[in-house]
Amino acid sequence: MPGHRRRPGEISLRSGQGLADGTDDYVYDEATGEWRPAAEPAAAGDAAGRGPVVRDAAGTILADGDSVTLIKDLKVKGAGQTLKQGTVIKSIRLTASDQEIDCRHEAIKGLVLRAEFVRKR
Repeated sequence: MPGHRRRPGEISLRSGQGLADGTDDYVYDEATGEWRPAAEPAAAGDAAGRGPVVRDAAGTILADGDSVTLIKDLKVKGAGQTLKQGTVIKSIRLTASDQEIDCRHEAIKGLVLRAEFVRKR
């Protein structure tokens, strides 16, 4: 529009003009109450399928199969054993929680550790 000054983030479309990607299709997102381009929800669904992001004590992102080191001594409930600082845990598996990792140690099977007590090797 002549004389109209656009504000940051404002998009103006003329009639018959599509988006940059050539589509005019929009989908209503009930969770946010917004209309979004049709291609956007598919991309958001792909990201949601990956699960939560798990970070170690230093803030490094952990992934399945990583090796981690304990940063402090941990008493293992039910096993009557203490895992010492510096113990290496190999081949971790991420859980549905962003706070916990599933791992195996030669002395303890089915061990679940909180991510705040490990550091990626």
